[in-house]
Amino acid sequence: MSATLTAPPRAVEAPRDRGLLLRRVVLVAFLAVLVVATLTTDGFYSVANAKAVFTSASIVGVLAIGATAIVLGGHLFSLSLGTTVAISAMSFLYALRFGLVPAIVLTLVLGAVVVGVQGFLVGRWGANPIIVTIGAGALQEGAVTWVSGGVSVYPPADGPDFSFLAKPLLGVPFPVYVFLVLAVVGEWLLRRTTFGRQLVLMGESPRAARAGALPITRLTVLAFAAAGVAAGVAGVLLGAFNQSGTLTTTGTLTYDSIAAVLVGGTAVTGGRGSVLRSAVGALLIAAISDMLLLRGYSSPVQVLVLGVIVTCVVVLNHISSNARSTR
Repeated sequence: MSATLTAPPRAVEAPRDRGLLLRRVVLVAFLAVLVVATLTTDGFYSVANAKAVFTSASIVGVLAIGATAIVLGGHLFSLSLGTTVAISAMSFLYALRFGLVPAIVLTLVLGAVVVGVQGFLVGRWGANPIIVTIGAGALQEGAVTWVSGGVSVYPPADGPDFSFLAKPLLGVPFPVYVFLVLAVVGEWLLRRTTFGRQLVLMGESPRAARAGALPITRLTVLAFAAAGVAAGVAGVLLGAFNQSGTLTTTGTLTYDSIAAVLVGGTAVTGGRGSVLRSAVGALLIAAISDMLLLRGYSSPVQVLVLGVIVTCVVVLNHISSNARSTR
């Protein structure tokens, strides 16, 4: 027979990524609701409020940049970064008696060491990162409470001037510049360095990373240490802004930074994400929190809304990953 049955062209096309389509639809709907909500919120579109949003986003964003390294490496989250920020703020204010530059350096080193040790436990011995970071947070709180006696830390009266860290520069709060610079540097390190590429590969396929003889322990320690440095930077900025340091100053900072990373599109399982998208996520989280605050909603309601958003993002990421794996 000369005639043969052939499938029509559309029958052999790859199936559409329904998960990706669903994510785009939900994203558009979410942005539409956010735009409508902000347009109907009195005082949201003002210069003063815009500065407040960017200032809030800068602290959350700096921490989210560091948290992105942990998530990209496939190690879920660190639940002690907020505590490290509080301790960093206290350390910075106390260390000002040695000078401004030594105080900043000591604070960054402290953050890198405290969080880097947690990375060693996770990378070298395969410890659960959630359990390790919860325990590390409790140890940090206990140690600082014992050392400080549970009182707030203030800068020395004869210490160096550090007010520029909290003052506007050319009309823009100084922390915003720090946030933007770290976002650009973090994205460059992720995309252009061997460490960044290996970190993404480790998060995407831990088995392939081990088969390829990648330095799992070193990569994990460096990722956690980078998050510790980010926590140190956030602590310096927060301490300079408040001019006092205590364990209760960070509030929901840990959860806000995790929400920023996830809303920015970083996969909770690792291997897919972007520092710049985490920065955008921090801006969205700050804008949502600010809008709810202006509307008179309490902190518990704000946390509830962020929890709903994060849950939806995680579910959508899971759907998208499943759809991609079945193609």
